[in-house]
Amino acid sequence: MTEMTGAEAYVKALEKEGVKYLFGVTGAAIIPICDDLLKSKIRYIGGAHEQGSTHMADGYARVSGHPGVVQVTSGPGATNIVTGLATAQLDSSPVVALTGQVPLSMVGTDAFQEVDIIGITASVTKHNIQVMEAVEIPHAIKSAFYISSTGRKGAVLVDIPKDTQTDKADMVFPDKVEFRGYHPNIEPNSQEMHWAATLLAKARRPVIIAGGGAIASGATMELIELAEMLQAPVATSLMGKGAIPSNHPLSLGLCGMHGRCEANYIVPEADVLLVVGARFSDRTTGSLRGFAPNARIIHIDVDRSEIDKNVDSITRIVGDAKLAIRGIREKVAQQRNTGHTDEDLVKRIKEFKAQSDTLNTSPLSGPEVIRAIRRAMPPDSIVVTDVGQHQMWAAQHYDVRGPGEFFTSGGLGTMGWGTPAAIGAKAARPDLPLLNISGDGSFAMTENNLAIAVDEGFPVTVVILNNGVLGMVAQWQRLFYNRRYSTIQRPKHPDFVKLAESYGATGVKAESTKQIETAIKRSIKEKQTTVIDVPMDPEENVYPMIPPGMGLKDILLGGA
Repeated sequence: MTEMTGAEAYVKALEKEGVKYLFGVTGAAIIPICDDLLKSKIRYIGGAHEQGSTHMADGYARVSGHPGVVQVTSGPGATNIVTGLATAQLDSSPVVALTGQVPLSMVGTDAFQEVDIIGITASVTKHNIQVMEAVEIPHAIKSAFYISSTGRKGAVLVDIPKDTQTDKADMVFPDKVEFRGYHPNIEPNSQEMHWAATLLAKARRPVIIAGGGAIASGATMELIELAEMLQAPVATSLMGKGAIPSNHPLSLGLCGMHGRCEANYIVPEADVLLVVGARFSDRTTGSLRGFAPNARIIHIDVDRSEIDKNVDSITRIVGDAKLAIRGIREKVAQQRNTGHTDEDLVKRIKEFKAQSDTLNTSPLSGPEVIRAIRRAMPPDSIVVTDVGQHQMWAAQHYDVRGPGEFFTSGGLGTMGWGTPAAIGAKAARPDLPLLNISGDGSFAMTENNLAIAVDEGFPVTVVILNNGVLGMVAQWQRLFYNRRYSTIQRPKHPDFVKLAESYGATGVKAESTKQIETAIKRSIKEKQTTVIDVPMDPEENVYPMIPPGMGLKDILLGGA
């Protein structure tokens, strides 16, 4: 035991967890902590707004695989991180939020900058904790990191009243923590794997859908080996992009509302459907009546609560996806010889891919801009996206070689996520080029984070597909509301080129794919934060698209 203040214990606890960066915005309720951070090697990245700082922590977590940490003050500082926590939680990203709070004697009095952040965040975090005594701080922080990074990863919040930061106590720093009722199960059941293998070995038209859980567990190699053994095509959810290389003969790409033709046509034909680490989101399945109607479904997920929640499965495997697929593959090999390449299947996939790739090939269409970005980006690089039409074009057309190359906000669909997330991702991997694919609406929500990219030396590139409207809403109004446009016009934007320059970044207007490629390559070579403004047609739609209430095969391929 060592006597120290709560603030000193807080800093030491973070150091013991290997924290390198703290993202956040300071305030009165965390001054004691900030004072003790002066003695630490932890690097504090001061933000322009707490939401952006939370997205930075999220981007750091997704790329590094370790919890990202956001630290904010009480009251509005705490409430401003709610969107970021919900974003991380829905996408199973390990984020630890540390909030200051008014002194315990003032809790419940509606004191200045007091909010019940525990109550507010209960529904958007995996767990939250309010410290009641200084001596609890080491255990609370250890608990937060453990819970956020085990089982299905997620967001955890620790609320620390100001007096617990200044009080002294004999501190004990636990090496591990345990909780009654929380025992993450990662070892899949052998019998369940046997049943799954038997179904797959006998399947005539097996198909795999890979979600974010396949990537989070590091299961991509095992997944590809199983797919090749079964000659099973692999579609992905939005979060599963990267589970199989885009150019693999069995890759179907994105499945769902804006899924590619090959995915949306082939998934419903499955007689056995293996779903790995995906939660059957409505954006992936479309109407359940048209989603693999004749398939027997095998669902693998580390989170038992997701299994049979939206779609009933015939075989359920609760546990780590990597271990489960490895076990299934071994058992399939005992029952079925590795088949030769199904040339007819590969030919069909190629034909559907060509259909997807030729829906819109005008010189500065969304798909062509995405392909230009891909050509300009080095093989070893990371792309993140904001949310909107540009996100769907990127999900459809940005080719990846494997996991860790593409990140986006999936479950919450948070506009403005991309730029701060790219900065956090750059902090995690400073050796790799980082690019955010954005829209004018999304970029405007968090563009103030360019200052952090420049000041802190985390150069990122932002490509804005600028159509001057909220494009996805406009598309729905165009297709389903007889072009009755309402509420989609953005406030008049500043000149994005001049805005970038005002932050000390580089601004470029690019009006051709060649100019886009040149600007990206220069940005990477010169290691400068750069904003590339690309004017787009506000009437362009994202295709394919499933109309509301329809199934995977009921996709629109064009026309407005």
